[in-house]
Amino acid sequence: MFDTGQLISYGWNDTLSHTFDNYLTDHREPGRVIRVNRGQCDVAVSRGIASAHTADHVLCTGDWVTLVARGDEIAVADLLPRRSAIVRSSASGRSEGQLLATNVDTVVITAALDTVLDLGRIERLLALAWESGAQPVVALTKSDIAQDVSIVISEVAAVAPAVTVIAVSGDTGDGLDVLTAVLTGTIALIGASGAGKSTLANALLGADLLATGRVRDGDNKGRHTTAHRELVPLPHGGTLIDTPGLRGVGMWDAADGIDKAFPEIDELSTHCRFKDCSHETEPGCAVLEAVECGELPERRIISYRKLIRENRRIAARTDVRLRADRGREMKAITQLQRQMVRNKRR
Repeated sequence: MFDTGQLISYGWNDTLSHTFDNYLTDHREPGRVIRVNRGQCDVAVSRGIASAHTADHVLCTGDWVTLVARGDEIAVADLLPRRSAIVRSSASGRSEGQLLATNVDTVVITAALDTVLDLGRIERLLALAWESGAQPVVALTKSDIAQDVSIVISEVAAVAPAVTVIAVSGDTGDGLDVLTAVLTGTIALIGASGAGKSTLANALLGADLLATGRVRDGDNKGRHTTAHRELVPLPHGGTLIDTPGLRGVGMWDAADGIDKAFPEIDELSTHCRFKDCSHETEPGCAVLEAVECGELPERRIISYRKLIRENRRIAARTDVRLRADRGREMKAITQLQRQMVRNKRR
């Protein structure tokens, strides 16, 4: 029987054991990707940490893989299906998604209480988290230096239905026990630079394992103390993925996530006169009626429309790219066929 060794601390369980039955051979072993860097990745295996070539796979921190020895090197042989994935549109604006973390159970959205909270950004991150397939949690950090914490919690809770919102301090430990109680499995921390992610991560880990830095004077922007995504075992079970600060969070194929981030709008839309109502100017729109009577804050529908439009724009750009790729493939096939006909005539 396979010796799981230290893989248990990286999330190994009975379900994974059954999944790996279809992949393991005498020459392959299972592992979990803990760090990726330019064609190489560090993988947790039963005996420790192995460095492997990513081969032809596009890997991300959190992936489960099999490794195989090829001469003096180790390479990734198989990438197992991902049960969840946090994806945003690429920072370059291209029609491709960027993986932030995979096989995540809980997404902790961090926002600092020492500055004015951007509720629209929290809604954006919630849509990203819901779309991933994981359960979001909002951690309002730096509670030890904040004022009117209870008021801010209420404001955030109003834009985060069905989501736990907790005020915490990585420095003093306030609220940490409450946060730990709602975290399960693999946890990913996401948020802007300076939101206190690495400080919170160190508090959860019980040790200063991740670099932290002060925010810049003047604009209160944080420095990127986390330069890459890394998966680390938590002392009391589960694993943690700390991610670099997200300055831009674009939607990418996130229609379901947006609906879950705005459940009241999704529910109201079932009462609209038209099934394809865009909630803009259509008559008989239940969403607009809710805004007019004060049942739905206008800020919520404005934020919802913004994310929906962005998501559709990215989807349209992706469709154009796919059609262009298909066109190039067909052109190459046609040229090859013509060349084969010419060769036969000679």
